[in-house]
Amino acid sequence: AGSKLREVFDKINNLLSGKAVQTEGQTVSVTQHPQGLDFVYYKLAEKFVKHGEGEVSFHRDSAFPIAVVLSGIWELHPRVGDIFLAHLHKKCPYAVPFYPARKEGTSTEEYQRMLGYEVHDSKVEEQDHFLKRMSGMIRLYAAIIQLRWPYGNKQGAHPHGLSYGWRWLAQMLNLEPLADVTAMLLLDFLEVCGSALVKQYSIQFWKTMFFIQKSYIPRIEAVTSAGQMGCLSRLKSFVQKCLQEKEIPLPKGILTPSFWRT
Repeated sequence: AGSKLREVFDKINNLLSGKAVQTEGQTVSVTQHPQGLDFVYYKLAEKFVKHGEGEVSFHRDSAFPIAVVLSGIWELHPRVGDIFLAHLHKKCPYAVPFYPARKEGTSTEEYQRMLGYEVHDSKVEEQDHFLKRMSGMIRLYAAIIQLRWPYGNKQGAHPHGLSYGWRWLAQMLNLEPLADVTAMLLLDFLEVCGSALVKQYSIQFWKTMFFIQKSYIPRIEAVTSAGQMGCLSRLKSFVQKCLQEKEIPLPKGILTPSFWRT
């Protein structure tokens, strides 16, 4: 509910503003320790990324309520946004976007970690689980860049708005595609913020969609094996449908004005 989200936002904002906050039967304040505020900035930013790789990866619609709170907090406390991006880029280099190259002397295990895989006791997580986590983080990022906290001060610019999404898309299309990963990331990104990007960039955006269909999808196909075609097929049909209908559908779960009356 919108009212519940406001409660969450106010509590986080009060904590970061140095006010005493009640939590789990305790009263806490960042002023209780000289590094209290820095610690809370760090843990809060880390927690938002964890929501992306956990909550959003399983419940895709949850990207929007989480993103709108982070967007508002970012506006009032820019340090949280900076640290959030640092955590996000470390966990999901594709959010930069960046495909880490293997350097000489890097062990396989270390390289898997650089690519975003979780490695425990020399066991690398399964591909499906890895893709799900990356998907959750990209969807959260794509939601953040288009959302603003509705009760904030609208005079200033969004602290990390759609221009960053446009840049992400352009940089992504300049990278050589990876099997599995690239198709999934593009589809997630376009599903979540394609409608916002088309409003802002109009003809340029449609040119990009045409480029994806004619030039980039064949490049993804060239590196994709028969068993990895699922996501690529979904990306193809999504792009084709959008170009045919000259419209990008609103993402499922977007917060409407009526949500804030709940």
